[in-house]
Amino acid sequence: MRLNKFIIRAAYAGTCGLLLTTTSKAQSSLDNYIEQGIASNKSIQQQGFILEKNIYALKEAKSLFLPSVTFNTSYTKAQGGRTIGLPLGDLLNNVYSSLNQLTGSHAFPQVANQKVLLNPDNFYDAHFRTSLPLLNAELNYNKRIKSQQLDLQKEEILLYKRELVKEIKTAYYQYLKAMNAVAIYQSSLELVNEGLRVNNALLKNEKANRTAVLRSENEVSRINASLTSAIASKESAKNYFNFLLNKTLTDSIIIDVSFSLPPTQNLSDQGVDKREELAKLTTAAAINNNVTGLAKSYLTPKISTFLDLGSQEFDWKFNSDSRYYLFGVSLEWNLFSFGRNTYKIKQAVADQKSIAAQTDYVKIQLQTELSVRQHEWESSLAQYQAAVTQQRTAQTYYGDEMKLYKEGLAIYIELLDAQNQLINARLQTNISLYDMWIAHAAIERATAGFIIQ
Repeated sequence: MRLNKFIIRAAYAGTCGLLLTTTSKAQSSLDNYIEQGIASNKSIQQQGFILEKNIYALKEAKSLFLPSVTFNTSYTKAQGGRTIGLPLGDLLNNVYSSLNQLTGSHAFPQVANQKVLLNPDNFYDAHFRTSLPLLNAELNYNKRIKSQQLDLQKEEILLYKRELVKEIKTAYYQYLKAMNAVAIYQSSLELVNEGLRVNNALLKNEKANRTAVLRSENEVSRINASLTSAIASKESAKNYFNFLLNKTLTDSIIIDVSFSLPPTQNLSDQGVDKREELAKLTTAAAINNNVTGLAKSYLTPKISTFLDLGSQEFDWKFNSDSRYYLFGVSLEWNLFSFGRNTYKIKQAVADQKSIAAQTDYVKIQLQTELSVRQHEWESSLAQYQAAVTQQRTAQTYYGDEMKLYKEGLAIYIELLDAQNQLINARLQTNISLYDMWIAHAAIERATAGFIIQ
């Protein structure tokens, strides 16, 4: 009875973590970890800052269509330089002399000729200028490019997030694989200890020799060593998982989930059209189209208007005579620039061809990746199904051999072979199950199937 109890416990410990159905709580556990990883990832945070910068760049591009108001002032102090002669004396003195004779007075004094300095001396000009673009194709293309650069950065962030989701899922499954391997070795240790106990009992009853006991002791040592290695692998898997979540490496991992087979619906029907890599190239092509339009925008004249409200006068005077307004409309049209604009257009067209070629190449590359992932999935599924059958057979084989060995109808080497087959079958079932989940995460990544909030 005690032997049967050990067999049942070992079989349960080796398979309970593998074949139970997935619970809703389990899914929330992994999803919560994914949310934590996305929220705490430094690379994603850095890309978020770049996105914020692009948002402000778009707002800046939109603000260029609105009026702008600037304040300008200047003061000049001058002496010397060119002058202009004003012959006031030659023009007025004869007239003034005649008037003085007629009036018998000196009311009209003589006036000297004047020289006026062309450079304004002790002169100020202060004004507010309000300007507004009326027609400017460059501003339109600039706004479109900034908007598309914002979309491009959003795709970049999604790309970072999707890759991180795959890494977190893979690390999570690797940890579960290592954790279950530890459980399997622990249950296997009970098996070999039970075998050692049986051999010691048979040796006392002179139904077995010393060699069987020594082999049993060696098996105990071997399983202990394997258990130690499995524990180390489990800790390494835990450290890497916590590293992805930007947490303390030794933090415990909540495991409230048991996995059955991954969902297989439409795995072979999914394509790569939702991949962010293709979306980025599509956006890049749209940006390049607007860059081409920007290069051609020189064909359209620029029209803008302005209004100056200010004051200008000598000796810092400010009165109704010094105040002024000035309104104007300006037109700028680039008619000839020795082919510079043509070269810009040709550069943009060349970039457009390059992006188109890159898009075709990346699409083939992504389709190849998906095909490889699908084959890996099919292989892992076949290996798991074979491992389950092998474990079931190995469990029966070990039970039969243990009974025969106790009754003296089988040699120890046969029992040892059945025991090793059972342990290896459990390990292979554990490995193949989580390899399926890892392959499923890879296909999910290859098809951009995971919904990122």
